[in-house]
Amino acid sequence: MVDWQMVDWEDIRHFLAVAQSGTLSGAARALKVDHATVSRRLAALEAALDVRLVDRLPRSCRLTTVGRQVFERAMEMEAGAHGIARLAKAAHAPLVDKVALSAAPVLVTHLLAEHLTRFRAEYPDIRLSLSSEGQRISLSRREADVVLRMRRPDEASSVARKIGTMAFGLYAHRAYVHLATPEKWQFIAFDESYADMPQQVWLLGIAGRRPVACELNLISEHLIAARAGAGVAGLPCFLGERERDLVRIDQDVPPFSRDVWLAVHRDLRKAPAVRAVMDFVTGAVSDNRDLSLRASRAGG
Repeated sequence: MVDWQMVDWEDIRHFLAVAQSGTLSGAARALKVDHATVSRRLAALEAALDVRLVDRLPRSCRLTTVGRQVFERAMEMEAGAHGIARLAKAAHAPLVDKVALSAAPVLVTHLLAEHLTRFRAEYPDIRLSLSSEGQRISLSRREADVVLRMRRPDEASSVARKIGTMAFGLYAHRAYVHLATPEKWQFIAFDESYADMPQQVWLLGIAGRRPVACELNLISEHLIAARAGAGVAGLPCFLGERERDLVRIDQDVPPFSRDVWLAVHRDLRKAPAVRAVMDFVTGAVSDNRDLSLRASRAGG
C-alpha cells in the first residue's frame, strides 16, 4: 500500500520533466539541476509508489503503462499548483510586483528594450523581467506571465489578442555588389532547423535556385549580415526601413507579414501589474508605424 505522506512533490516535478523531455539529461537542463539529481528524484518516486514508472533505455526514457497513467495525474497536480500560485498573485492589488514578459527575440532587441526607461518612469514599483525567447512558452506552467509572439498562443487557459502586424521585405546594402542583377542575388537565411518557419518558407520561395550565402538563426544577425553586404535578407520592415545603408528591393516579390499576438493566463489578466505590462507592450507596438494595426489597415 502506498503511503502518500512519503510522496514528495519535488520527486513528481522531476518525473514530469523526464516524461516531457524523454531523457534524464533533457530533464536536468529544463530544471537546471544535474543528471544525478534527476535520477535520484525519479528513483525516490518509484520507491515511494513501489512501481516502475520509466524504462531507462540507452539514449532515452520511455514511460511504462503505469508511468503514463501517473503522468496524466501529475499534469493535473502541476496545473492545480500553478493555478493556486496564479490566484495568489492576482489577489495582490498594489502595483508592487515582478512580471515576467517573454517575447520573440526581434521584438525584445529592437522594440521593447528601447522603451524600458519609459516603463520604469511610469511604473517604478514593477520589476519587469523581460526574456528573449523564440520557443514555445507555457502560461499555464507559469514560465511567463505575459507572452508576445508572432503566432496565436493556443493554450486553452490563455487569453490572446492580435495587437500588430509585422510586414517583411527584402533588403540589401546599397553597395551590395549584385544589387542591380537580381539573378545573381545570394540570400541570408535560417538553417534547416527553421525549415517550417513562415518567413523562411517565404524567403526560400523567392530565392528559388539562387544560392544561400549564409545561415544565421536570429533576425538581428540577418540585419548585421545585410549591413555588411553579405547578401539579401528578409527583414521586418520596422527594422529595414530605419537602416540608412539598406535599400528595399522587393518590388516584384509576394508580400509577407506575420501577426503579433499578446497573451496572458486568464487568472492573471486583471492583476494590476500584469495589466500595466500588457498596456506597455500594446503601446510600444501601436506607436511603431510599421507594426501598428492602424497603419496595416490604412495600407490595405
